[in-house]
Amino acid sequence: MIYIIAAILIFGVLIAVHELGHFLAAKACGVRVNEFAIGMGPALLKKTKGDTQYSLRLLPIGGFCAMEGEEEDSSDPAALNNQGFWRKLLIFAAGALMNFLAGLIIILVLYAGVKAVNVPVIRGFAEGCPLESAAGLQEGDRILSIDGERIYTFSDVSLLLGRNKTGDFDLVIRRDGQKLRLENFHMERGEYLDQSGEKFTGFGLYFGAEELTFGGRLQYCWNQAVDFVRLVRLSLQMLITGEAGFSDMSGPVGIVSTITTVGEQSESAAAAAANIAYLAALIAVNLAVMNLLPLPALDGGKIFFLVVNALCMLTIRKQIPAKFENYVHLAGFILLMGLMLVITFQDVLKLFH
Repeated sequence: MIYIIAAILIFGVLIAVHELGHFLAAKACGVRVNEFAIGMGPALLKKTKGDTQYSLRLLPIGGFCAMEGEEEDSSDPAALNNQGFWRKLLIFAAGALMNFLAGLIIILVLYAGVKAVNVPVIRGFAEGCPLESAAGLQEGDRILSIDGERIYTFSDVSLLLGRNKTGDFDLVIRRDGQKLRLENFHMERGEYLDQSGEKFTGFGLYFGAEELTFGGRLQYCWNQAVDFVRLVRLSLQMLITGEAGFSDMSGPVGIVSTITTVGEQSESAAAAAANIAYLAALIAVNLAVMNLLPLPALDGGKIFFLVVNALCMLTIRKQIPAKFENYVHLAGFILLMGLMLVITFQDVLKLFH
């Protein structure tokens, strides 16, 4: 039950943070906000300050930022529909930016006390590993990219090596200060002994660790957040190419199940809290990226129409009718809700298998 509550709070806080981004950007741009709410459902507390009503609502599942001129045109100069391109762009993108920032802050907190991290630098080779040679890999090599994908953190090494099914890799490494490219470099998995004498299946490479300076910690946390963006892109890419199917998608129920599994498999309460917080950071960045996709009803869809309207004004001096755009967003919202229901039903079925 505690993990279900944690999941609800994570979603609630992240959605509220998203709406806070829109609210702060709207206020900064002089747009009138009619109501800013934390939570959904019946209002528990209400307070009006200036032109805005602030409310705290019963259900801790997000919130909303109701701006003048958002749903239909208004003659108010402070309405959203009467703002210029750049102000609208900032307001539409601010929610996603706040989600990304939330994810980054969580990562910074998690790594605040970490002294050292694993790095993609080869510190040795297992006995029998055939990869060490003058024309291959050597101790001290730092792996910079695999198959064209940059290495942001150490975990990327296993992720990107695992994506390649051919065994032939394009590697970029740094050796003695110089970049080297190893094209069609063949590597095969095998059974080796790690440095403690335990068997493992892998490529026979030993990697090292480096101490984090203050600047290095900031860079590492930034790289981790950017890496989360890449994970979302790779997931979408797999869906488009057919490498992943509809059954691999998860909604709120699936994420609650994942959070529960992560919590229950953690060695201690402190480890569970840290692991769930790490997952919350991933969810935050995921929400940021998904909201910027150019799909109707999402912030990215609004940005898409904003750009199209700007191009139309430059070329034919006309804009797409606001009513048509609203219909498109409504249709998109209905389709997204339908997709969410199907995914939720699928997640529930998985719980019984």
